[in-house]
Amino acid sequence: MATVKELLRAEEDGTLSFGDYTLASKTKLDNFEFEGDLYKVKTFAEITKLERNGMFVYESVPGSAVENFKATDTEVAFRISAPEDVQFTLELQPESEYEVLIGGESAGKMTTNLSGKLSVSVELGEDTSTEVKVEKR
Repeated sequence: MATVKELLRAEEDGTLSFGDYTLASKTKLDNFEFEGDLYKVKTFAEITKLERNGMFVYESVPGSAVENFKATDTEVAFRISAPEDVQFTLELQPESEYEVLIGGESAGKMTTNLSGKLSVSVELGEDTSTEVKVEKR
């Protein structure tokens, strides 16, 4: 199973990887500088949360490991790993429509709420890891 033992790391391809769902107690890493922004991660078995400049970016229940996380104005893409099915929430543009792709398959179109939150449940099955892409429509 994939975990990010550093809690948060910058990848050579310009993406971020974060989260360690194998931890028994909440662990955090603060003030991680990446591309001019400051990131904070809190992670353990029950939850993984990422913030950028003090603002919500990502949260999963239970905890997860996220690899190659890349967010632009029109798309968020990453690989998620967890020991069981997981629900994640992303902060996106308010009242906007997005298509969610899980493992390359469309999970349908979803609209963010007034605060821009989009929550998605992922059935991981035996693989325990899958690619996720959320594209603005």
